[in-house]
Amino acid sequence: MRILKNLFDNNKRWADELKQRDPDFFAKQSELQNPDYLWIGCSDSRVPASEIIGLLPGDLFVHRNIANLVIHTDMNCLSVLQYAVYVLRVKHIIVCGHYGCGGVRAALGDDEFGLIDNWLLNIRHVYDRYKADLDRITDTREKVNRMCELNVVEQVRNVCQTTIVQRAWKSGQKLAVHGWIYNIGDGMLTDLDVCIASPGDFARVPLFGT
Repeated sequence: MRILKNLFDNNKRWADELKQRDPDFFAKQSELQNPDYLWIGCSDSRVPASEIIGLLPGDLFVHRNIANLVIHTDMNCLSVLQYAVYVLRVKHIIVCGHYGCGGVRAALGDDEFGLIDNWLLNIRHVYDRYKADLDRITDTREKVNRMCELNVVEQVRNVCQTTIVQRAWKSGQKLAVHGWIYNIGDGMLTDLDVCIASPGDFARVPLFGT
């Protein structure tokens, strides 16, 4: 018996359901992708990007990593960003974190986890930036969730500071960068009210919470 046969069975049911709704769905999909959105999210298995915003295959270009980070030396993330902006010409970039993020929680602690500690260091830099405000929060869960929000906004800033996005804006390309957060507990998204669509918008955004 084929290993993981259940997943192949799931795949067949999924494909059949889509073809029943639209017999030409996969034929159209094979020709071209033309998404309006780039999603930069966490790798957490409980945060399925397309499903939680009700989009079909082909509607959303996706990059995911631990704690939804945008690091200026991460060639994987930057390559996805460049392709999305210059080739696919997406109109919106959504940075989406989630409450209770394990990467954020680990970054706030003192435990050592090995190789991933180098990655989590980027979150600790965010913590240092907001340390005074965060240290006033005594409840651990509340503190982690606040840090998850702050991390999203800082990653939005990082997206906007890339030469990729700066060049797109300079050329007149319409492109907006959004910061959202997802609640695994109830399946709901929250807009963190950070939407940057131009260098002027970016210059007017204060540090989050100030």
